Amino acid sequence: MTKHHLPATPDTVHWGYFSKTLEPVLTLKSGERAVIETITHHANDDYERMIAGDPAAEEIFHWSKDRKTLRRRGAGPTDGALTYGSGEGLGVHLLTGPIAIEGAEPGDIIEVRILDAWPRPSANPAYQGRFFGSNPAANWGFQYKDLIEEPKPREVVTIYELDMGEASVKALYSYLWTPQTDPDGIVHPTIDYPGVRVDHDTIVKKEGILSGIKVPARLHFGTMGLAPAEADFVSTIPPNYTGGNMDDWRIARGARMYYPVAVPGGLFSCGDAHASQGDSELSGTAIEISLTGEFEFILHKKADLGGTILEGLNHPLLENEDVWSVYGFSVTNYLAELGPDHQHEILKRSSLDNAMRDAFRKLRRFLMTTQKLSEDEAISLMSVAADFAVTQVVDANWGVTGSIRKSLFAGR
Repeated sequence: MTKHHLPATPDTVHWGYFSKTLEPVLTLKSGERAVIETITHHANDDYERMIAGDPAAEEIFHWSKDRKTLRRRGAGPTDGALTYGSGEGLGVHLLTGPIAIEGAEPGDIIEVRILDAWPRPSANPAYQGRFFGSNPAANWGFQYKDLIEEPKPREVVTIYELDMGEASVKALYSYLWTPQTDPDGIVHPTIDYPGVRVDHDTIVKKEGILSGIKVPARLHFGTMGLAPAEADFVSTIPPNYTGGNMDDWRIARGARMYYPVAVPGGLFSCGDAHASQGDSELSGTAIEISLTGEFEFILHKKADLGGTILEGLNHPLLENEDVWSVYGFSVTNYLAELGPDHQHEILKRSSLDNAMRDAFRKLRRFLMTTQKLSEDEAISLMSVAADFAVTQVVDANWGVTGSIRKSLFAGR
């Protein structure tokens, strides 16, 4: 078994977008494995704990008056009348990749097996070997316009520590976001552009929060997927038919993700790693942390899909030991359905009703196609045995996952 290592460096990461125009940083044969490093785009919420002393992170996040290592940080424009910075925030996640799979062509399916995941330790001698993450309750969160305490509205960042021995996370402190000025002199009154370093001299830490509470760890990758075909640069924020920012804690060790190939090679990227998250990702983020994962990649050719669980698949599918899960979105394929301005239009289309209907339709098709059920049988089974959960209500293209237990079919 051939295993490759893909470190996170300025040459192997891209910030805020998927793109069919990127040259692969690694090319694999079907069946090969790769250990892939990812670094959280929220590391600058606490520079001392999550960046300092880590040469790769320091270089990726470097931004001074004279030099900005990664200039493009989104799928928007890179020149002209820029308000916030290059890329304009249409996309925020720091991704490692892309990885090409030899022989992958549109119509094929790439299977990504998540074999393992582990956190990237702090390299600062003051916190050597410890693991930290950030959870901003941000302006794009579900709660932002529904607060009851003052000040309203507000953004609050909570820093967590992950204990791998106990497999749990606990809150260390929080702080109210105050306007931050970036090295280009732009003031950020809210969290509106990725990678802005928080000057801790401008914030007040609130200690002793969530006292006595430990949250079980759920190490997973919030954003994984392939490059779409519809545009050269596609924002990482809304999930789509080739995967992306699905923010489902089930996409973790032991899971197999299946993605439809839209461009030659597939061009897989991953990042946006989380130490833990609940269904909905209500505040806008999970516990954003840097993880390294071990993955295995398997190519399924279009001609071989008939009679398998991948027959007719044109959207992401999760499989683990217990379930198959489909993913419903507010707009099934917003890149194709919302016209040339799709990346702005999707911001107006958030709907749990539509996401639920999309998940229902996808699971119905899956049951009818792969289990040979009639429509009436599929609907009855879904009502009594399928589990539908809200994966996220913060990524514009809101998500509902529909899961069906494998054990139901043991007697067939």
